[in-house]
Amino acid sequence: MAAITPAVPSMIGTNPAGISANAGGDTIKNTSGNSFLRVTNGSGASIDVTLAAGVNKNRPGDGVFPPMVLEDQVVAIPAGQSRIIGPIPPAFNDGSSNVLVSYSSVTSVTVEAYRLS
Repeated sequence: MAAITPAVPSMIGTNPAGISANAGGDTIKNTSGNSFLRVTNGSGASIDVTLAAGVNKNRPGDGVFPPMVLEDQVVAIPAGQSRIIGPIPPAFNDGSSNVLVSYSSVTSVTVEAYRLS
């Protein structure tokens, strides 16, 4: 698993730098819940990107919202296309404020992470 530190875009411009998706998955720092993930699928087949539900999957009801169980988020990326996922809510964070991301295939797949300052 590779740790990806999100870039912070600025008014002077940010040069997107995609890295190859890791077969064992990646982690993305998501301290403030304002991180985005861009996945580009350069392969000839659709892939799935999965964001694992965080450590607190069971959300109790609070009088306004009913109780719920958070599930993994799966996003399909068609062949030859990109998807921007986010902002990623902190409910997907693990105990270290990281989001665990996995891929059904990593052949010709690149990933970029961004966060708002």
